[in-house]
Amino acid sequence: MALDAVVSEIRDKGIRESEAIKSEAKKEVDAILAEAQKKVIAIKMVVEEEANRQAGNISVQAVAAANLSVKREILNAQKDVLDEVYARVVADIAALPDEFHRKAIRELCKVAAKELGTGVYYCNERDVRAVEDALSSLKTLSGFSLAGTKDITGGIIAESTDGTLQLDYSYSTFISEVWESGLKDASDILFG
Repeated sequence: MALDAVVSEIRDKGIRESEAIKSEAKKEVDAILAEAQKKVIAIKMVVEEEANRQAGNISVQAVAAANLSVKREILNAQKDVLDEVYARVVADIAALPDEFHRKAIRELCKVAAKELGTGVYYCNERDVRAVEDALSSLKTLSGFSLAGTKDITGGIIAESTDGTLQLDYSYSTFISEVWESGLKDASDILFG
């Protein structure tokens, strides 16, 4: 029996040591898991902060893009309105009575003659008769002739005899000059 007592004692000692090892291992596992859990929480917080920051950035970018898109649409709509106003001005001037065009052509021919001395005039089809009338009735235009027609809305284009100088007194040139100088004022009036 003594052998049984020794075996029993060794077995009990083995079980106690095994339990002690298991207990120590469990403590180490728990410590490792606790440390891992702390790291997981820290990583999770960093990731959440980064995700929130990126979401905020994306949100800011989306709002900025939306604002830019809206502004672009407004500017395009305003440009369309201004283009329509410009086209309407050109059409309204072209639709003025023949008497207006005749007087305008006469005055433009006189101004061009003072600048060039001699040369030729070009005008649109509608104003050919007005230029011919001015040439035949004004002595100051004796050094000029009608060279032909051009595709202009009205007015004249005068060219020196040698072709080195050209004066564009077409309606579209005058309208463009007025338009460019008054565009901001027109935009302010139309769109406040």
